[in-house]
Amino acid sequence: MSRPTRLIIDTHALVHNLKKIQEFAPQKKIIAMVKANAYGCGLSEVIPTLDGRVYAFGVACIEEALDVRRLGSRSPCVLFQGVFSAEEYVLAAAQGFDCVLHQPHQVQWLLQTPLKHPLKVWLKVNTGMNRLGFRPYEIPRVMQTIKTCSWVAPQINLMTHFACADEPWRPENQQQMDAFAQINVQEFSHISMANSAAIMSFPDTHADVVRPGIMLYGVSPFADKIARDLGLLPVMNFVSALSAVYENPPQGQVGYSGTWKSERTSRIGIVAVGYGDGYPRHIEANTPVWIQGAEVNIIGRVSMDMLAVDLTNHPHIQPGTPVELWGKNIAVERIAQKAGTSGYELLCQISERVRHR
Repeated sequence: MSRPTRLIIDTHALVHNLKKIQEFAPQKKIIAMVKANAYGCGLSEVIPTLDGRVYAFGVACIEEALDVRRLGSRSPCVLFQGVFSAEEYVLAAAQGFDCVLHQPHQVQWLLQTPLKHPLKVWLKVNTGMNRLGFRPYEIPRVMQTIKTCSWVAPQINLMTHFACADEPWRPENQQQMDAFAQINVQEFSHISMANSAAIMSFPDTHADVVRPGIMLYGVSPFADKIARDLGLLPVMNFVSALSAVYENPPQGQVGYSGTWKSERTSRIGIVAVGYGDGYPRHIEANTPVWIQGAEVNIIGRVSMDMLAVDLTNHPHIQPGTPVELWGKNIAVERIAQKAGTSGYELLCQISERVRHR
């Protein structure tokens, strides 16, 4: 028997979420964001499921794109941070990767690096995220420069990224749309603006290509909603099992620093999962797990390899019983709120020792 802590990846839920995206943005091409090991869900499960169903895959860097190729996909792959050295252009062109250009030095590297294969490029415009990208007024000059480069494919694309789409009421969203509207988009092959939140909140930004990330994996990008509210299904199910059950006397401490004490004789369960697996250490009191059809509260501090739950009201639950940390019954958004973080972080921080099944 191996340690029971594992991820169960629901590929049927992944396909369901893709269909929901197609309902939100009908007839639009889809770049499925699979950076950070497909948001922690695992490229080895996600790529075979989505390959052929989406227009392209989106990654942060060339190493991630190569991982997509190793899984057998020949679909377009977009490097959203572009290249980090001139030499990477050679490999990107040979593999058929699309490269985002967002800095002047990337343009200079491209002009100075002759390529045997035409390179597909996206220009990124900074409309208000103020992180990466050229300003709107710079786009015509950059466009003219790269059009003169014989190894750049003639179909040049344009993208931007929203800073506040997860808060649709913020005026910055319209300000970014207005900034993007300053650009003559007619000379670009594909236009892409909408991330997960914008796909649902701003249909006018769908353009030619949408870029779902977190919603693809069944997590809400909005702080006031969970995936179920949006018709999405959780792809990641984080599970473990009870490794021990014992009685604790009145006033008996549990865990490091004794932050929790039994008010009465209590039944305590130990779950084989902790912050060493990616479960958040800093959670509020009464954060739930799911055991045998019921929510059961975590007590005391989360340890590196285990956590404790109060089973006093569940006298029949025994060691070996499965435990869901988040997934179909406990929304990851709830745990994120209890930990003062986001669902994005929880999905991405699952450690390598957690097995996939």
